[in-house]
Amino acid sequence: MNAEHHSSTIVGWREWVSLPGIGIPWIKAKLDTGARSSALHAYDIEETSDGERVRFKVRPWQRSLEDIVDVECPVHDRRRVRSSSGHSEDRIVVLLDVEIGGRRVAAETTLTERDQMDFRMLIGREALRQGFLVNPHKSFITGRAPKLVRRRNRDRA
Repeated sequence: MNAEHHSSTIVGWREWVSLPGIGIPWIKAKLDTGARSSALHAYDIEETSDGERVRFKVRPWQRSLEDIVDVECPVHDRRRVRSSSGHSEDRIVVLLDVEIGGRRVAAETTLTERDQMDFRMLIGREALRQGFLVNPHKSFITGRAPKLVRRRNRDRA
């Protein structure tokens, strides 16, 4: 067997992930091999005066205002990103630890408004190539968030 294949974690096209470095234990993410970088729903995005750090808020639940997280972290990069609809926008990039199925990887993550999207987070191929194989026919292979968390995501806690 190929050692590279043997060390990969098989994941579904959508998974519950955590962002331990910024205090988010559960967020539903789409794993998208068509996207280069990862993206996180963020708002009230403000850079510090020196441009070295960024402050923003994350609302991890799709239909709820509960558990909003205030974040401040270093700016990793700035990029022009084109969405699947062809719209381009300049985005701040931060480096976040993402945990999927017990495996933690660093992900270059752009900050953007994703309120109209089905997923608060998108995990792109730069993060996925660090040891994940995506099975497009499966969802939540690595497990589900606890029932109370899933209900909160649907605003039925």
